[in-house]
Amino acid sequence: MTKATGKSPRQARLRVQQVCDVLAEIAPPGLAAEWDNVGLLIGDPAQPVRRVLLTIDLTAAVLAEARRRRAEMVLAYHPPIFRPLKRLTRREAPVVHEAARSGLAVYSMHTALDAAAGGTNDVLAEVVGIVQPRPLEPSVQTDYRKVTVFVPPGDLDRVAEAAFQAGAGRIGNYDRCSFYTRGLGTFRGGAGSRPRLGRAGRFERAEEFRLEVIVPASRLEEVVSAVRAAHGYETPAVDIYPLQQRPAGAGQGRIGRLGGAVSLATLTGRLKRALGVDRLLIA
Repeated sequence: MTKATGKSPRQARLRVQQVCDVLAEIAPPGLAAEWDNVGLLIGDPAQPVRRVLLTIDLTAAVLAEARRRRAEMVLAYHPPIFRPLKRLTRREAPVVHEAARSGLAVYSMHTALDAAAGGTNDVLAEVVGIVQPRPLEPSVQTDYRKVTVFVPPGDLDRVAEAAFQAGAGRIGNYDRCSFYTRGLGTFRGGAGSRPRLGRAGRFERAEEFRLEVIVPASRLEEVVSAVRAAHGYETPAVDIYPLQQRPAGAGQGRIGRLGGAVSLATLTGRLKRALGVDRLLIA
């Protein structure tokens, strides 16, 4: 089943990367199972997009519908590229080949959406009637980095703003998040150096701030480049740390108590009505 969404041609177009950023906030790729393949699988992040097609699987019929509806991007729940491809030919991977050839961007959320708080598993748990569900297997999210840079007081606001504009500093429903502490930095410029403070060849001390921001791994290059460009030092000191986070309520599966004793038939009935299906596979 598919659904197309779009805007008036007069409205400003989004880029594929902007859509990907929003989808990554809803279902961070780092929540996906290790064996899964999620994110932007086909397409150009810089491509303009006005119309998005939603589907479970990317098939030839979906491609035809995307052309008919003039969609530039497809959000497919199941990843059309699951195992590594050795060849991208019409014979080996006809649907993927045709999507790439036609310039269609394809994004998959799959188990990232399952694991996300408020995602697929939470919706199913609510339908079943589970009270206060919790993950069977809590997620450990590893797709974030902490960027630390040491800046003189006069550069602090400019460097922080550059980092925020490049995609740093978002934590949950908050943005422009950072932490900084005041300290004393030391240096001695070598031959050919052009220190902003003091003179080359002389040991110097300078007041500095240690600025720390959280960055999605997918935006790391942009943030570090923006920080360096905004910094006043000839050679800014930038440190990058891998992070492990356990987002509240995120993980594979859900478990919890029912509001009261019910039969298996009642549970399956709830699921059938909510999902609009006639049959269920039960393990």
